[in-house]
Amino acid sequence: MPAHGPRDDQGAHLRRESLDALLGRFEVTGLDEAEIDHLNRAWHRLDPWPDAVEGLTRLKRRFVLATLSNGNVALMVNMAKHGGLPWDAILGAEPTRHYKPQPETYLGTADMLGLRPEQCLMVAAHNNDLVAASRCGLRTAFVARPTEHGPAQTTDLRAEHPFDVVARDFVDLAEKLGA
Repeated sequence: MPAHGPRDDQGAHLRRESLDALLGRFEVTGLDEAEIDHLNRAWHRLDPWPDAVEGLTRLKRRFVLATLSNGNVALMVNMAKHGGLPWDAILGAEPTRHYKPQPETYLGTADMLGLRPEQCLMVAAHNNDLVAASRCGLRTAFVARPTEHGPAQTTDLRAEHPFDVVARDFVDLAEKLGA
């Protein structure tokens, strides 16, 4: 079965609109449709952070690991396959039919796992995402990714709220959670 089936990534058209606008803005020409499509699907081939697979593998020995992403299932499956990410479940916006930071996303994900919100730990590098999860009763862990948005990033450089756990990376998070 091909990595991209007929249904593929419902968000691809939105990313394509943004890509087309950027190509026009920066006057990029000479790409054929196949090259533009390949570029548009770069999200499916993102390499994980260097600590992610090791830390997640350690965490998986002790905990259920599920995504809670605004990315759709096809995108998250492709990212997991490409990067060797050991998730147990891919949940979030598409399965809950709500986008973060809507409460239904966090609460629906916990419900799909058969858990109460307080039994879940939302791990993210985005303060606002963790604040929204906390308001829904989820426990929270901040893992900084100070170059996620490039070297000039000015937000989410550190935990700005009293989250349950603050870790420097996923290996550190696994150690702090006894995994």
